[in-house]
Amino acid sequence: MVPAANSPPSSAQQRWPGERLGLPESGPRSIARPGRRIGALAIDWGLSVIVSVAFFQYDAFATLGVFALTQVVFLTLVSGSIGHVLFRIRLVPVAGGWVGAWRPLVRTLLLCVVIPALVWDRDQRGLHDKAAGTVLVVK
Repeated sequence: MVPAANSPPSSAQQRWPGERLGLPESGPRSIARPGRRIGALAIDWGLSVIVSVAFFQYDAFATLGVFALTQVVFLTLVSGSIGHVLFRIRLVPVAGGWVGAWRPLVRTLLLCVVIPALVWDRDQRGLHDKAAGTVLVVK
């Protein structure tokens, strides 16, 4: 059986991450690769540590709270955290449109738990992104 020309590829036919989602292999709107995502996460966490040291004499829970707050605020307002902006990636809903307020909240809560972010699918989306219906793409 030959698939229709406009049908999404099955997982066995997928040639690059994001192809099943209708995203290009490279360039703008392609899936942000792990290097960019880890770099952005390191920037965001580092900034949270700096704020925690400055205001809370470094408290692990304060660092996590600052991280979560900045993630939710920046993802809601500009579709990307400070690290995302620096690494030229942004968060978009898979269905299109505005990311809204609930997606960053769900995504961030699961990201703070850590384990969902470490489990990826074939499109290199963590469970936190799948639960929120989002994907990180290149600008």
